[in-house]
This record gives sequence, structure tokens and C-alpha cells, in this order.
Amino acid sequence: MAKGKLYGIGTGPGDPELVTRKAWRLIQQAGIIAYLAPDGGSGFARSIVAEAIGHEVCEIIMRVPMRTGRAPAQSIYDDGAKQIAAYLDAGRDVVMLCEGDPLFYGSFMYVLARLRDEYPVEIVAGVTSVSACAASHLHPLVARNDSLVVLPAPLPDDALRSRIELADGIAIMKLGRHMPRIRSLLTSMGLADKTLYVGHASLGNELLGLLADAPDEAPYFSMLLIYKGDDPWIMR
Repeated sequence: MAKGKLYGIGTGPGDPELVTRKAWRLIQQAGIIAYLAPDGGSGFARSIVAEAIGHEVCEIIMRVPMRTGRAPAQSIYDDGAKQIAAYLDAGRDVVMLCEGDPLFYGSFMYVLARLRDEYPVEIVAGVTSVSACAASHLHPLVARNDSLVVLPAPLPDDALRSRIELADGIAIMKLGRHMPRIRSLLTSMGLADKTLYVGHASLGNELLGLLADAPDEAPYFSMLLIYKGDDPWIMR
């Protein structure tokens, strides 16, 4: 019996209209979908594409406690990969949902690492949060020969500073409780006035502003964007 195929589907930053046509079609056709979800609730990726999921679909829910530490999550990926593999071995295709893009800080990559050598896999790219945040602010990320760096806020200040100094455009993700420290760092670097804040990009509760407008307890789905060069639209 031929093995089933695993599809890694990017569901984008939150607005269902930003899901690609291919992703939406595959979800509509899926008999089995898998996704991560917190201890309670159905998970953000599923909520984005809920209208595309059929009533008779089998759902593999990987419950991930929202706390630090790799060990619990790794065992959950192990168990989820085993459940997915059982369907693939039976010749059934499985669609795994992932908010944003599956390979851009995406949880899908951990399942992919466990299954890619044994089963056919196809990945459908999604709109990333970085692109969505820039679009919300109507502000370019980089232009011409500029360099862009994407940084997770939990990095120590020295690591953040050195990377920020080398780049022309910067996106800082995973802000949360790190927001006061990041605000202080960027202010000390003279970048406060060049830093844009976005929370819940593309959603109805989207928040836009400057660094000064960012809350100290920033939501997980928030980002800071910095462009150190001249505004590209005045370049000639």
C-alpha cells in the first residue's frame, strides 16, 4: 500500500483572506488534519481556517502547555508524529496546520524532522507575520541592497545589540514580558523614533503605533519593526 502524504500548511498571520488558495483547497479536501493547541481551546491556526474544515474531519490535536522548557513539547511532538504516521502508513493523507509559515518559527518543522525521511511531504508556504506587520504599517522592511534580520526578543541584550547594529531592517518577535527590556535597549541605541509596534496584525483587534505606544506586557502576537535607512519611497 502506498503511503499517504503529509502536507504542512501555512495559515498566515490571522486574517482568513490571507490564506493562499492552495492551502484553503487542501484543507477543504482534507480527511485528517493535525494542529497544535494550548491546554484549553482549539488553537490559533485552526481558528483561522475553521470555515474550510469539513464536519467529518478527523482531528489530531497536539496539546502544548504554554510554558518554557523543551522537554514537554518534544514528547508532544513525538506523540503527534506517531499519530500522524499511523494514518500515513494506512495510505491516508494528513494536513498539518501552522500559523504563519510552516518553516518560519513554525511548529510544523518539529513534526517534519520526525517524518520527512519515511513519508512524502509537501509544504504550502504561508504569509509570515513579518510581512503582515509591515503591510499593516504601510512601511517597507528593506530596500535595494539593505539587509534584514529577524530577532527573538528572549535573546540577551548583547546579542540583540550586535545583530541590530549590523542590519538595516530589523524585526523583533516574541516580545511578551521582554517588552520593557527591549524598549530600554532600543532607546539606548537611539532607535526609539524609528521603531514601529504592531499587535495582532491583520486581525480586528490590530494595534499600530510607535515604540512609545507599545504596552509593557505585549501580546505574543506582536512585533517591533525598525528601518534604519532613508525611507525608500523618497529615494530616486
